[in-house]
Amino acid sequence: MNASLRQAQGAALRHVLDLRSGTAQGAAAAAALVLEDGTIYRGAAYGATGQALGEAVFATGMTGYQETLTDPSYAGQIVVQTSPHIGNTGVTSEDDESARMWPAGYVVRAASRITSNWRAEQSLPAQLERDGVVGIAGVDTRAITRRLRDVGAMRAGVFSGDALTDDAAMIAIVRESPQMAGRSLAATVSTAEAYRLEAVGEPIGTLAVLDLGVKTSTLTYLREQGFDLVVLPQDSTLEQVLAHEPVAAFYSNGPGDPAASDSQVELLQGLLRQELPFFGICFGNQLLGRALGFGTYKLPFGHRGINQPVLDVATGRVEITSQNHGFAVDAEIGQELTSPAGFGRVEVSHYSLNDSVVEGLRALDIPAFSVQYHPESAAGPNDARHLFQQFRDLVVAKKGA
Repeated sequence: MNASLRQAQGAALRHVLDLRSGTAQGAAAAAALVLEDGTIYRGAAYGATGQALGEAVFATGMTGYQETLTDPSYAGQIVVQTSPHIGNTGVTSEDDESARMWPAGYVVRAASRITSNWRAEQSLPAQLERDGVVGIAGVDTRAITRRLRDVGAMRAGVFSGDALTDDAAMIAIVRESPQMAGRSLAATVSTAEAYRLEAVGEPIGTLAVLDLGVKTSTLTYLREQGFDLVVLPQDSTLEQVLAHEPVAAFYSNGPGDPAASDSQVELLQGLLRQELPFFGICFGNQLLGRALGFGTYKLPFGHRGINQPVLDVATGRVEITSQNHGFAVDAEIGQELTSPAGFGRVEVSHYSLNDSVVEGLRALDIPAFSVQYHPESAAGPNDARHLFQQFRDLVVAKKGA
């Protein structure tokens, strides 16, 4: 082994040891990640210090940590990055998917001590601190991920600074925190007031977007398809939506349990009865499922990452997709279904090749479809971006009918 390689390996080892001992990044304070089963991982504070409680989940993307952190769907969760090296490219506002970082907590293995990117406006830990995201670095994220895969997503807490107390007290705090099942979080991430965005392409009419945690890239791609957007708060009524005279409706991604979103389901049923073309993404897919009369359920550890294979039933094409969800629609794959809520025939249009989870729905008697993944590819592959064009075609066809 040559001298330069030995020096590089030695520096990498010292970096990990420094993070675990708290000597990196200006003698960072000690921190602990505590799972509800009593497992504790110790490392160094990263970003904001204090106490963060939420559901521990793992994200498998090898890139795109800024898009992950600014995705409102991660509200109420403690995100464990399976990619070991995080923070080296810093953050830039151009890549933000919303106005802030949303996870309650953030867990990384090797936090970069430098920012090395010409586009970077500030460091990742500085942005985490600004947005109050309590993080921990220098822990074995591989071991944590394996634990979550074996046991399932569970309640957790990140503790640092004055919040770092004795083990028994921290475990008790975690076990007293709320479960993700049954939580409604749309009000936390939705816009407080309606606002408009003009179409970029040839205008085809106003699209009513129910903001359940919408991402900036989603709005961009919808505008590029010729939609003038009116982005609406999550508690909008049918009368308020129809007052904008939309040519179609859209439900965004977002956090929480779809079974705790009765008002949004009721609104969607009203929109479907108007036969407005509808497109839903992620949380919007789950709410379309419920509006059609199907149930939803919680997955053991969910799908989070930019490498999820999905089969498009109509074409037989496999798409590699970006996903972030912990709940799924309960519907049979491979057969024509009847909507229990009276909306005619329905089919599962897409499903996961990893575990056969429903990844898309298509109504056959009304103009409505949805997908469980994020076709706006931020961050992630471009395989499914064609769905925005498909939605435009559906709206144009309905207008010409």
